[in-house]
Amino acid sequence: MKKSLSSSGKVTLKAQLRVIFGKKLSKVRKQGLAPGNIYGPGYKSKSISVVYKDLIKTYRSVGQTGIIYLDLEKESIPVLIKSVQKHPLTRSLIHIDFRKVDLTKKIEASVPVKAIGVSEAVSQKAGVLLFQTETLLVEALPEDIPSHIDIDISIIKEIGQEIKVSDLKKSSKYEIKTPIEKVIVAVIAHKEESIVPETAVAAPEIITEAVKEGEEAPIEGGEKKEKSDKTKEAATPTKKEATVAPKK
Repeated sequence: MKKSLSSSGKVTLKAQLRVIFGKKLSKVRKQGLAPGNIYGPGYKSKSISVVYKDLIKTYRSVGQTGIIYLDLEKESIPVLIKSVQKHPLTRSLIHIDFRKVDLTKKIEASVPVKAIGVSEAVSQKAGVLLFQTETLLVEALPEDIPSHIDIDISIIKEIGQEIKVSDLKKSSKYEIKTPIEKVIVAVIAHKEESIVPETAVAAPEIITEAVKEGEEAPIEGGEKKEKSDKTKEAATPTKKEATVAPKK
């Protein structure tokens, strides 16, 4: 099971039906395979597995916007990578979903944006380039979905300028469905972080509950605080001691 590029430029990936599920999938992964599923409109979903190293090469090649032809039981199924699940620690792919597509019908897909050119506001005026979105929603025939959309930032000359969807050139192969007023990228002023000296940090305010009558206040600071309170108590006469006996 390996990925290959045919003479027609089609990316193919061999797959096999999978009959192992749940916790037993760890055995599949130990064999160098990646479990996955194929599904789509009017298509009965199938559980499959593909060679992990071939999947990685394919994923790096086409991403989630390129058509892959899965070779499964003498059938070549056109699919898009719909979603991938990664291990939280190793970040390796542990599961993948393929979306079967009809090459004659338009579909919607999220396409990544890519900055090209140099902005004068950044290179000469110390502005900061800020992307407001990483993808744009595109509608097209499956084979016409672009791998990415170029955003020419050289048109940004001043700090505060931005590029919206409405500023992009229209394509004859696909239509951008993201709202035209959506800001894609902007250049903002660079802000210096204020440095506050440690000596200027105020001590945190200690808030305690009100002491009820007949109760003692909580002691803060351990033994030294306790001794201090006892010393203060000894130095302060009680109400009874402060009463002067009447002369006889």
